[in-house]
Amino acid sequence: MLTRNWPRHLLCLSLSLPLGSALACGPDFPARLLDNRGQTMSELPAGNFNFEINRLGKSIAGLKNLTPDADSPGTLYAEPSDPAEQRDKAEMSGLSGPQQALVRSLRGLSDAREAFAQGSNLPAEIRLYVAGAVAFNAGNQQLAVEYFRQLLALPAEQRPLRSTWAAYSAGRALYAMSAEANDRLEPLEEAIAAFRQARQLSIDGFSDPLGLGVASLGEEARAERFAGGWDRAIELYAAQSVHGSMVGYTSLKQLANELAEMPEPELAQLMRHEGVQKLLTAYLVSRLGWSYGEEPPSEKKLVKLLQNSTRGSLDNADRLAAMNYRQGDYASAKGFLEHAGDSGLAWWLRAKLAVRDGDKNAAAAAYAKAAQAFPQGESWGERRTTDWALESLQPKCRVEGESAILALQRGEYLQAFDQLYRSQSIYWFDAATVAERVLTVDELKHYVDTQVPAPPALSQQDRDNYVPLAVAASLRNLLGRRLLREGHYEDAVGYFDNPDLQNKARLYGQQRLKADSAWWPTKRASALYNAAWTAREWGMDILGYEMAPDYATFGGNYSLETTELKVGPLVAEAEVQRQKASQAQPDQRYHYRFVATALASRAADNLPHTSQAFAAVLCNAAGFNSSMAEQSAIYQRYVKEGPYMPWGGYFGQQCPYPDFENADKRYVTQVTDSVRSTLRPYKWPVQIGAIVLITGVALLLITRRQRKARKA
Repeated sequence: MLTRNWPRHLLCLSLSLPLGSALACGPDFPARLLDNRGQTMSELPAGNFNFEINRLGKSIAGLKNLTPDADSPGTLYAEPSDPAEQRDKAEMSGLSGPQQALVRSLRGLSDAREAFAQGSNLPAEIRLYVAGAVAFNAGNQQLAVEYFRQLLALPAEQRPLRSTWAAYSAGRALYAMSAEANDRLEPLEEAIAAFRQARQLSIDGFSDPLGLGVASLGEEARAERFAGGWDRAIELYAAQSVHGSMVGYTSLKQLANELAEMPEPELAQLMRHEGVQKLLTAYLVSRLGWSYGEEPPSEKKLVKLLQNSTRGSLDNADRLAAMNYRQGDYASAKGFLEHAGDSGLAWWLRAKLAVRDGDKNAAAAAYAKAAQAFPQGESWGERRTTDWALESLQPKCRVEGESAILALQRGEYLQAFDQLYRSQSIYWFDAATVAERVLTVDELKHYVDTQVPAPPALSQQDRDNYVPLAVAASLRNLLGRRLLREGHYEDAVGYFDNPDLQNKARLYGQQRLKADSAWWPTKRASALYNAAWTAREWGMDILGYEMAPDYATFGGNYSLETTELKVGPLVAEAEVQRQKASQAQPDQRYHYRFVATALASRAADNLPHTSQAFAAVLCNAAGFNSSMAEQSAIYQRYVKEGPYMPWGGYFGQQCPYPDFENADKRYVTQVTDSVRSTLRPYKWPVQIGAIVLITGVALLLITRRQRKARKA
């Protein structure tokens, strides 16, 4: 059993099956609308069966909804609670210790009359209910009903704890009697009346800790179906689902599956019931019978029977149009849409058909009406796309996302971004792509400044518990990184969402500005190297692209398959050019490592080649892991131009910090060392020549002095 609420299985064995959850290993990547725009615009996502059946039911005034933990395990991996345990716990509530012990003892008896006799010290309602329960468990349904009716005949103030229980259990006993009696109608009608009484007692405030008021809907539905009341049964199951019981969902799911498997002549007769038509439409719209993308054999039969039916074609026209659209019968879809009114689904389908016909203006208008018609909170649950991505399907957001594709094609880039961004995390990947690849940095900055205030920063405890960033914070971080990449160093800092990132961004910007303004080469080299180190160590956080090629959205731990953007029916040349202009340089994963390597190479350009700093800068740059080709080129440069260093054997692995302070001395020694190296093969001739030259100069000076002395 995958439910916690015992009466749905022990007291109301309705058409219920456990609803399992499919678990998968590894991360679930959200769906992307822009990746395959043609498919996005042509596909109509399957509906959600739970959502569809809830449309068929109505909530009952005064009847409390079940809480989530009343019908399912509290946690994903928790063992389901024992229904009998829950019943026993509820049964003990409100009783004294001795009374609880007596009830447990009486529950173990098989003779209801004996239980009634021994329970003389119990309150009347408890005594009668326990006796009825013992009779029920012993299979004596008639006696059980008598005890339950005696309980319900007590004055209201004497039966606050067991009234709802008694009416509900009487209904179950009467239903069991109807299955055994030759004349089934009378006990069946009495069972239905008892379930309705149980529901009313729950509404009136009598104790109902087990949700028997909601459970009575499923039991009454089963009785109605047994009596041939298909429409009423479907309505009751749907109401049960509306009130939060998974039993209503699983019962209708099983009922739909049974209908789908019926022989065509028998099903054709049942199609006269409007409720059956609507249930099967929900079944088809949500593709409930599909398995791993394969159409079930009964699908075409059901579609044909629904199309031939006359009932429900107006009230359910938008669903029938959706069913035909997914079948590829666009003519029938258009025919149903003529009667579909102004629902969100109807306008969504009109938009898709307009795109198919090439009328993008009509499509844009239909998308706008669809977005207005869908409620903000409407959700069709989660689904797997054709590429196995996970989509949390909220029709309003999906419609606006598809409309954004047309806006991009028209060149209305800010409108497209705004439509995608409003989905928040649902289509964040698409919004991020437009933000960093399509909008200019000025357009994005203006949007953020005017419409995206900074949300409260996450506490350290939140970060330790992996609380995700608000989408607004992610967008501001994206803008901060883009500003740094494009050289707006001072503007970038304030957009990062926490002081740590702001300090890192500030340090990187300061070093880049210092390098640009330094006139002395060693100072310039020092700033460039420090900027390179910052880019390599913290590049994902302060320079990485949110999407391709770095995928900062995943912390760089994963990448997604991408397709080259090409001009086509839904992609304009202007957008392609914008995306090319904002492409990472180089367009490789972890592009900031290449940026760091380039900065380090520039630092080396400003250092004397004979200095330790030159060698150390290259050594560290080789360890930035940009690419094997760059690492090899850096090492070859060191071998050809740099000085011998004792740590050269661990080049790129164990590198000291560059000694920039002593590098200045090498500007002089580098020149003299070069001259000495050139003249070394001519050592003796040079020395003799130097002596002769010095002697000649000395003689010349002596001669000049002697001449001056003679004249004087």
